[in-house]
Amino acid sequence: LLLLKKYQDSFAGLHKNVWLISSVLFINRMGSMVLLYATLYFTTKLHFTKAEAGFIMSFFGMGSIAGSYLGGWLADRFAQKKIMLWSLICSGLILLCINYTSNKIALASIVFLYAFTSDVFRPSSSITITANSTPQNRTRSISLMRMAINLGFSIGPAIGGVVAFYFGYKLLFIIDACTSFMAAAVLFFFFPNQNFSTNNKAKTLANPSSKSAYKDVAFLYFVVLVAVFGICFFQLLGSTPTFFKEVCNYPENTIGYIMAANGLLVVLFEMPLVSYLEKHKNNKKYIAIGCVSIMVANIFLLAGHDRISLSILYIVFITVSEIFAMPFMMNHVLSTAPPDRQGQYSALYSIGYGIAFILAPAIGLYVAQHFGFNTLFIGVMCVSSLLVIGFYKMAKQ
Repeated sequence: LLLLKKYQDSFAGLHKNVWLISSVLFINRMGSMVLLYATLYFTTKLHFTKAEAGFIMSFFGMGSIAGSYLGGWLADRFAQKKIMLWSLICSGLILLCINYTSNKIALASIVFLYAFTSDVFRPSSSITITANSTPQNRTRSISLMRMAINLGFSIGPAIGGVVAFYFGYKLLFIIDACTSFMAAAVLFFFFPNQNFSTNNKAKTLANPSSKSAYKDVAFLYFVVLVAVFGICFFQLLGSTPTFFKEVCNYPENTIGYIMAANGLLVVLFEMPLVSYLEKHKNNKKYIAIGCVSIMVANIFLLAGHDRISLSILYIVFITVSEIFAMPFMMNHVLSTAPPDRQGQYSALYSIGYGIAFILAPAIGLYVAQHFGFNTLFIGVMCVSSLLVIGFYKMAKQ
């Protein structure tokens, strides 16, 4: 009962708009099995090589960068609700196109446009969270948003694995598109028609003293570290499902259940843990702990290729990495950004992850194909150790 009370207390005092935007993200992310199963669809059904599948999925990162940049520019100038609505509707329509081609160039274009339209959403949602939070509860607001995303992500892969196993991959893309349309409907009918941005063109001209995110050297260094962290972490979505399928010989539904555990663990533990940790104000040290957890997670993949217990331990530690690193990364962004540059700072942060989305599948699947999965896991461990040093130095400064 005491633990339940503390869990409930971690949600106390959050604004209703934070709950609303989190609900929209939950619905949208229930269809998030696309990233998880797209690589498997390309390799098992369309018979592309792992390197070809990685090349196509790298276009997701390119689209993410372009969408984040445009989303940041739009979010500082126009009403966030309209931007988010168009993002959801367009991404759903584009995703439906993936069922009508097996051409590699066409698929790469669809992946690019899907990521582009999807990530226009991110800066507007970040501004909405910031505008409806206080410095004292901002990290918890971010965690609620992430909890909604991960709850959707825990349901999506489990359903997606069953759908792929019994009905085929193509239905997955239809389901994901429908969740985008459902999320748009909730946003349209229930979210207030407000512009939460404190910036517009006139204010930008009137207040030129605010530092651009693209000239903030310390923040650019942080974004580089975030991008490298993302390359290591997003092997979870790129090479890991392929490893489970080809090396561990797990069927799609088993892969879905294992991957769903990531979202479920985030839902259960992130909010109360962040509620406790944010009182101590050691953001970058927590991020460094997250980097150590990636190292530990990859040890379990390296240790056994046919034991499901080790695969589950991998998910546990990669989830620990996510819980310690990602909420505090986002809090650092929102607390660093000047009021009239929030869209720009949020966009640059998203661009860091976009770079990771480009490089993670391309590098991960290339290394796995030419040098083996063990080499990939060792490489991720080595890079993660460098990240620990990088974030620890930031914490010292």
